[in-house]
Amino acid sequence: MHIETLKVFCDLVDLQSFSLAAERNFITQSAVSQQIRTLEDKFKRRLLERVRGRREVSLTPAGEVFYRECKNVLAAYDQLNESLRGLVGKIGGTVKVATVYSVGLHELPAKVGEFMSKFPSAKIDLEYSRTTKVVRDVLNGSVELGVLAFPEPRRGLTVVQMPADRLVLICPPDHKFAKRSQVKTKELHGMDFVLFERDTPTRKATDKILKTHGVEVKKIAEFDNIETIKRAVEVGFGLAILPLPSVIDEERTGHLALIKLAEKEWTRPVGVIYRTDRNLSLAAKKFVQLLEQNP
Repeated sequence: MHIETLKVFCDLVDLQSFSLAAERNFITQSAVSQQIRTLEDKFKRRLLERVRGRREVSLTPAGEVFYRECKNVLAAYDQLNESLRGLVGKIGGTVKVATVYSVGLHELPAKVGEFMSKFPSAKIDLEYSRTTKVVRDVLNGSVELGVLAFPEPRRGLTVVQMPADRLVLICPPDHKFAKRSQVKTKELHGMDFVLFERDTPTRKATDKILKTHGVEVKKIAEFDNIETIKRAVEVGFGLAILPLPSVIDEERTGHLALIKLAEKEWTRPVGVIYRTDRNLSLAAKKFVQLLEQNP
């Protein structure tokens, strides 16, 4: 039995998908099924419940024990590799990172590039998803690190704060605010707005700040990603409040105007999360240290 077979089993449970487990391990779905059967034959225990017509992967009681111990074996194997690399001062391996689109697309590329130039033997494997899935993937061990906005303290998770983002107002270049250098929150009352969907952390924070200042805006549209919001503002749907790093390019090209919001509370915390009970690889530790630094 190879260590790779244990990894395939854990990936299948974590990802809840034969196709995704196959893709992650560069094998076919039939190979995933064969490796699961090999494990069950070897240990003479059924590890997975197979229900016709259902796609999710369900563990048997024996499978739950096997999954837990497999995770320990894989963690020990990773630590073995790290220790051997440490003997020669070499930082290598792959750091799996889950991140939200707004941070991953606009803030992480420069950091990943800097990391790769410093540690060419290491690799950052980025996955993009929503906040809830980032947290879930970190907790279940699918990824080593999560990078997200408004990280919340949670049992079992360690949060490392990164430099916060300034939230700014954006509008079309022909809007009456476009030539202003600064706008007070109370001036937004009654304005047409393009907003994030209600369950996103940035939307919740925006709603809270507006309410604190007694401001109500007109919701014209809601979207779940920054790129769509920017395009909607460009064509005149309304104003929007977004993190500064995500709109610098549009301001430079003249597609959008960027205006500072006067009050200090218009900021977006950003942080790295990882499981408290997990010993980070040396490469992951170095990446977290890099993310803590100011740009």
